[in-house]
Amino acid sequence: MTSSVTQILRHPLKSIGREALTEAEFSAGKWMPFDRKWAVAHERSKLDGGWSKKANFLRGVASPSLMAVEAKLDTAAKTLTLSHPTQDSITIAPDTPEGAKKLIDWLHDLWPIDLPSPTQIYRAKNAHLTDVPDPWIAINTTASLKSLSNRVGSVLSPHRFRGNIWIDGTAAWEEASWIGKTLQIGAATLEVKAQITRCKATMANPDTGLRDVDVLGTLNDLGHQEFGVYAQVVHSGRIALKDPVEIL
Repeated sequence: MTSSVTQILRHPLKSIGREALTEAEFSAGKWMPFDRKWAVAHERSKLDGGWSKKANFLRGVASPSLMAVEAKLDTAAKTLTLSHPTQDSITIAPDTPEGAKKLIDWLHDLWPIDLPSPTQIYRAKNAHLTDVPDPWIAINTTASLKSLSNRVGSVLSPHRFRGNIWIDGTAAWEEASWIGKTLQIGAATLEVKAQITRCKATMANPDTGLRDVDVLGTLNDLGHQEFGVYAQVVHSGRIALKDPVEIL
């Protein structure tokens, strides 16, 4: 069975907005460029300038409405545009005080009032704000998504899982056997490190921002909470849509 890349996604602002790409350059030992580059901290955050645990930031597990945000990053202009089905779109410069204030105001109706209030946009030194401190890339397969969809009885959007690379043409749940193996994806080589343990954020519909499917319960019925794998780039290269994927 021939496998290939079917989607490439990044999330410039952690948990707040997804962006589809046609290609991306991946560097050995590095995060995906601009993926989780920024995050929104809240009044109880404990930050030291570096990578920090996900509990210090606004997340979809706490507010499912955030799962419906879409993003568009203009790297040349250093601006980020965010849209949501219930909000007017905004464009901000994430690294400016003005941009942070505009974003926090925009989040007012998307973040529960009884949770710690958002305070700032945070950018870590020498790290991206992925859920794990390692420079790993999140990889998922469309076959496993289809299998999970069949189990819940509805078509699940891949955006529930906020992955970076989606692969078509594998067997369902095959990726669980890739730990320790190497993947050649386009011009890049990645070593698969671990499975991804999921949380309640996957229960939110990314089109509406409302919880509608017990994805986590369905995974638990299978005897685990894992969906997808983390991999580290070991050989730099460009990855584009339709690029072949080979397990080495």
